[in-house]
Amino acid sequence: MAEVIPAITLPPVDVAEEEKMWLKTTLHQWLDDEFLPEPINGIIAERAAQIYIRQRLEGENDLGSLVIAIVTEMQAFDFSESFYSEFAIANAVSDLILDSLGIDRCCGAG
Repeated sequence: MAEVIPAITLPPVDVAEEEKMWLKTTLHQWLDDEFLPEPINGIIAERAAQIYIRQRLEGENDLGSLVIAIVTEMQAFDFSESFYSEFAIANAVSDLILDSLGIDRCCGAG
């Protein structure tokens, strides 16, 4: 029988603007490092950070639900000037958050 991976619940938002800026800056750097630095990367990072922090301020602390919200809302974004998709962005956000919390991305364990 497969083992169920427990949900990852983030601590409540402390300083929303700080958390948003951290994610925007970190995601932008990740996007630039992963392929090529492009102007669209900053726009993508800003949009993903806006979605993320709005969800957090609305009380969403479950990382899986945050990832789904980012995928869903980023579907309306025009990725034609980018190497990325809404799925890549949502996964990157999840990985960056897990890294910041010291949680092993492979298995969900700290």
